[in-house]
Amino acid sequence: MRIQQLSELLEYIANCRLGMSKLYKRLHRNADSSRVKLMLEYFQQHEKHIYDTIESYIEDAPAKILDTWYQDVVFEDFLKRCDETSLPANMDEEQLLELHLDLENRLIALLEKTAELTSSNDAKSALLDVIRVAQTQQKRLVHSVLRMDDI
Repeated sequence: MRIQQLSELLEYIANCRLGMSKLYKRLHRNADSSRVKLMLEYFQQHEKHIYDTIESYIEDAPAKILDTWYQDVVFEDFLKRCDETSLPANMDEEQLLELHLDLENRLIALLEKTAELTSSNDAKSALLDVIRVAQTQQKRLVHSVLRMDDI
């Protein structure tokens, strides 16, 4: 996937979040453990929320930032990765969390790579804010999952 504008990057990230949600829905159908199913439901809702947040950001962000151009931002076919990812029916919470963090860290790395290539201070600042929010949400999600162990 070649990304040329910041608006394309954000749309792609939003669609990747929907791809993750679909992956979790598919894994939910095959999971044996009720705890894993609960985590998968939580992850689905989490990804849909992030999708909605990104879409809202795109609607509200200044065109000057969204129209920032890039030459060499290339990224894997993340949606294909989600489509081809599977876990066994007897997956445990740790395997699921590891998968989620791997996928999420790939998206955060794409944002970081793009921020490094950004010459516009406004666009760079916006990307760094998106990265900060993504990392904060990731920490909260991990804490929420760990609290599930107490249930």
